[in-house]
Amino acid sequence: MALRLFSNLPLKIISLVVASVLWLAISGQSTVERNIRVPLEYRNVPPGMEIVGDPPGSADVRLRGSSGNLARVVQGDVVAALDLTNARPGTRLFNLRADEVRVPFGVAVVQVTPPTVSLDFEYAGQKVVPVSPVVEGDPEPGFVVGRITTAPATVQVLGPIGRLEALREATTEPVRVDGARASVTDRVTVGVEDSSVRLREPQVAVVTVEIVPAPVQQTLQGVDVRTTNLGRGLQARVTPASVSVLVRGTRERVAGLVAADMLADVDLIDLARGQHSLPVRVPNREGVAVERIEPATVTVTIR
Repeated sequence: MALRLFSNLPLKIISLVVASVLWLAISGQSTVERNIRVPLEYRNVPPGMEIVGDPPGSADVRLRGSSGNLARVVQGDVVAALDLTNARPGTRLFNLRADEVRVPFGVAVVQVTPPTVSLDFEYAGQKVVPVSPVVEGDPEPGFVVGRITTAPATVQVLGPIGRLEALREATTEPVRVDGARASVTDRVTVGVEDSSVRLREPQVAVVTVEIVPAPVQQTLQGVDVRTTNLGRGLQARVTPASVSVLVRGTRERVAGLVAADMLADVDLIDLARGQHSLPVRVPNREGVAVERIEPATVTVTIR
């Protein structure tokens, strides 16, 4: 028996010394509490459901332990989690319990704030919306922005069905056209402004902005007004007999126009003898738009 007691005596002495040192070190540390803010995780969201709005991203946790253990707690050691397995559409309350907070060995959770979290849920859905590119800046003087095309023209968006119903378009990063006098093409990222919804997959669009010569205006004086659909055996006199027409178009289209190129008329269909105040009609020409007619109406005397 004596031989067994004293066998491996040096190792037993060393073990006793180490245990004593550890006990003294631990017993000499005071028990303290410490408040920290930790990330809040949402686990087990039911398939086909979405969290709506901006749920809390963190919680305040009061920890208790030895001063040494708490001093070694670093960011990421403590995480609070909510189990959303039983979530249903509408506003739901979830208790954030101490046993749902992950902590290192030797550290206990005393309190979690907030103890209850309110979350809104909706069914998930998807929607195809057009891509509306954002164009910023002004072309070189004498030029304007023309047709804008985007490829792809539409994107698929996922999210809560209530938010998807209100969503009308996706947007892009700005395409700058400062000082441009020719078409501008750029590759830009597509996104949506509502943070509750998201693109099915990251998307880049190719946006082409046509830069065209600015339209010019010109007033054509003395455009003769003719009559149409005058009844058989009747005569008509128009006062005034001519009008001025303000037209708009590209410089090339407008530069060579004269009054004789424009057709102005008044329609006398089914009108009897007498005086009539009638609107003047001037149709657009190819590439030329009629902006204004002066006077807009004339007096027609039918005999």
